[in-house]
Amino acid sequence: MPPYRIRAFFARLMLFFGFWLLLLEPGSLAPAEVGAGLGVGALAAVAATLLSLRLLPPTRRRPRPWPMLRFLLRFVVQSMRSGVDVARLALDPRLPLAPGLLRQPTTLPDGTSRALFGVLMGQVPGTMTVGAGEHDHLLIHCLHRDQDVAGAYAVDEALFRRMLGDHGGAGGEPAAR
Repeated sequence: MPPYRIRAFFARLMLFFGFWLLLLEPGSLAPAEVGAGLGVGALAAVAATLLSLRLLPPTRRRPRPWPMLRFLLRFVVQSMRSGVDVARLALDPRLPLAPGLLRQPTTLPDGTSRALFGVLMGQVPGTMTVGAGEHDHLLIHCLHRDQDVAGAYAVDEALFRRMLGDHGGAGGEPAAR
C-alpha cells in the first residue's frame, strides 16, 4: 500500500474518532460507559474511515498550508465585507439592487474540487453558485451585476487552485454580463 494511502487512513481515522469524542456526553464519566463509548466510537471510526476511503479515494496531492491560510484570510475578509454590504442593502431599501445570473468560466475539473469551490463561494454574502453551466462555467447569482463579481471569483479560484497544489489555469477571464 502506498504511503499516501496509509497517511490518509490514519488522518481520517483520527478525524472520525475525534468527531465521535465530541459526541460523547461529558456527564457520563462512569468507567463502564466511557469504555463502551470508546469501543463503539473506535468501531464507528474504523467503519467510517474505510467507507470514506472507498467513496473518496486519497490522492497524492495534499493541501498546502500557506496557500490555504491565504485563501482562508481572503475568504474571511470577503465574507465580512460582503456581509456589511448585504446588511446595508437590507436596511436601506433606497440603495440600488441589480440581481442577476453571471456565467463564470472555470478551469477547475468537474467533480469534487469544483463542487467544493462552489460551496465555499456560496458562503460569501451577496453571491451564490447556483450550478454548473455548459462547458466549464459556473452559474453565479449575484446581488450586484455592476460589481466585479467575475474578477473576484477568478482571483478566488486561482487561490483555491494554489491551495490544492494545482498550478493550472487561473480561472479564466471575467465573463461577459
